[in-house]
Amino acid sequence: MRLIYLSLLTALLFSCNRSKAKVDKDLVLKIQPFIGTDLNEINEVADSIRKYYPKVIIASPVKLPDFAFYAPRGRYRADSLLKFLSGLAKPNETLIGFTTRDISTTNGAIADWGVMGLGKCPGNSCVVSTFRLNMTKGKNQFFKVAIHELGHTMGLPHCPNPECFMRDAEGGNPLDEEKGFCPKCKKYLHNQNWKVL
Repeated sequence: MRLIYLSLLTALLFSCNRSKAKVDKDLVLKIQPFIGTDLNEINEVADSIRKYYPKVIIASPVKLPDFAFYAPRGRYRADSLLKFLSGLAKPNETLIGFTTRDISTTNGAIADWGVMGLGKCPGNSCVVSTFRLNMTKGKNQFFKVAIHELGHTMGLPHCPNPECFMRDAEGGNPLDEEKGFCPKCKKYLHNQNWKVL
């Protein structure tokens, strides 16, 4: 019984609350590269994101914050990076950080779980790492993780449709199976001023 209670509590803590996401017609998606990322790849991902949401700008690269470094595993805490990015965001901006370094977060009983990305749901920041991506398909996978995390910032939870960009990776890399946003997620993002229909 205690395990069921903890599982439900975890699900509630990590689920999105769509009702809190607000529509802002002036919202700008700002890409915040961290030093070491390939700016050509970032420009390509930005162009792909603009097909769904045209108001995308790219900031100058910044150093990864020292306070986010998790020395025991030699990687960066994604939740700390979200706080850093959130502090940089202006009121009409959502920031997406890009890094090549490994990132992690707490996942239930696992204190340091490696992830491809993490986003506040809803919120004004998300972060994506290329560290766990299949680099033979890197640009396509990079875009899919980015659009997934941006979906979370808009208030979208994980989607049960295995072909949807919002599907849960569940500790793997199912990105090649994803084809686009499913009809339900498209409808939601359309109401958030995305060009998805």
